[in-house]
Amino acid sequence: MIEPVPIATGPAPVDARAEFRALLRLATPLVGANLIQMAVSAVDVIFVARLGTVDLAAATLGVFVFNLLMFALIGLTSAAAPLIAAELGRRAHAVREVRRSVRMALWLGILGSLPVILILTQGETLMRLAGQDPEVARRAGRFMTIIAFALLPGVLAGVMRTAAAALGRPGWAFLVTGLSLLVGIAGNWLLVFGNLGFPALGLEGSALASVASLGVMMIAYGVILTTDRRLRRFHLFGRWWRTEWSRFHEIVRLGTPIMLTWIFEGALFGGAALLMGLIGVAEVAAHAIALNIAAVAFQVPFGVAQAATIRVGMAYGAQDRVWITRAGNVALVVGIGFMAASALLIWAVPRLMIGVYVDPDLPQNAVVVALALRFLGVAAVFQLVDGAQAVAAGVLRGLQDTRTPMLIALFGYWVIGFGTAILLGFRTSLAGEGVWWGLFAGLAVVSVLLLWRWSRRDRLGLVLTRGM
Repeated sequence: MIEPVPIATGPAPVDARAEFRALLRLATPLVGANLIQMAVSAVDVIFVARLGTVDLAAATLGVFVFNLLMFALIGLTSAAAPLIAAELGRRAHAVREVRRSVRMALWLGILGSLPVILILTQGETLMRLAGQDPEVARRAGRFMTIIAFALLPGVLAGVMRTAAAALGRPGWAFLVTGLSLLVGIAGNWLLVFGNLGFPALGLEGSALASVASLGVMMIAYGVILTTDRRLRRFHLFGRWWRTEWSRFHEIVRLGTPIMLTWIFEGALFGGAALLMGLIGVAEVAAHAIALNIAAVAFQVPFGVAQAATIRVGMAYGAQDRVWITRAGNVALVVGIGFMAASALLIWAVPRLMIGVYVDPDLPQNAVVVALALRFLGVAAVFQLVDGAQAVAAGVLRGLQDTRTPMLIALFGYWVIGFGTAILLGFRTSLAGEGVWWGLFAGLAVVSVLLLWRWSRRDRLGLVLTRGM
């Protein structure tokens, strides 16, 4: 039995300890689900790697584009979370309003997915325009045409995961994502290599496995929302055909900046990889290793940020300034505190972490290992600001403040971050390390500005709701 997180308005947590416990109950399964999701995204590439260089390149590019577009749409629909949380904070029996938010988020997910699916079916054209090898572009195009059918299930599953977490059942996210991982592994094993009598479909089999994995995830969430004893009372699929255009526009208004913020950040790290490619092959390999290590650690503050949006959103709906302050500050302490511990760990045993990816004692890996050690030195520093900006954005989303944080992200990531990466990477002897210092600069500026905005929330009028 998955223990529910209390969602009734009731009294606010009496102290920081109570808020800390409430946050952890909500954040822990979300962090676990985020970590498993990384594995889900990597499964296709891991299996296809055995098929050869061309197929590996095609799968890597196809998965990157697919994930970028899918998570952009999930970011767009995730605006339902602070709206649901605010309704729960306003009153204990917000069944009708919660159902409206979930219904319109599902509508938005469907309408937003249709043009993106069409884009994915033009994968070969996109890859050729990006200057990729013709054979890689052809193979990636076939892969993307099939995996396009996984987009809608993935987006709808994201909406339902948001609803389940906001309604106090975050544990389902961990279990359902784990199920999706198992389906993805089994599907790849059966369809890529033709085990147990299944046809050996190679790259196309991997794409079909992704469709199955995300399809099972969507179905599982649908079953959960209609059968779970706490969730079914909201009748989230009731009157699914009814439009609520005011709520639809509200989700679009709040969700578009979230989507763009995620794209800006993802594109910054993608752009950094391109800069590394201009510097050297060894730099690209070292960058991939260091970035993957940092990405694993980032899943913790990202999960805390998701939980903080709900906790702050409930306090915002309850019109309780003390609760807002407590919920936001506790989340910031947890997120930054974990990243401080993560930074110390990276400083203490960087070679051990690199050893997960390559053998640091082999002579042929010496250059890559040396570069990865330098990059991890910077990564340890930016762990702090990366955690701070993630959680700060989450607490501000709880206040339904998304537009200005988006502009801060655009300025910090692309003016300061990418600009500094180019300057230090190509105008100084730092080279690849300079690119990483550029990433740190961008994240640092964003974190400082977001934390400043959180600290000035009363003066800026961010905490005011109806009658507050």
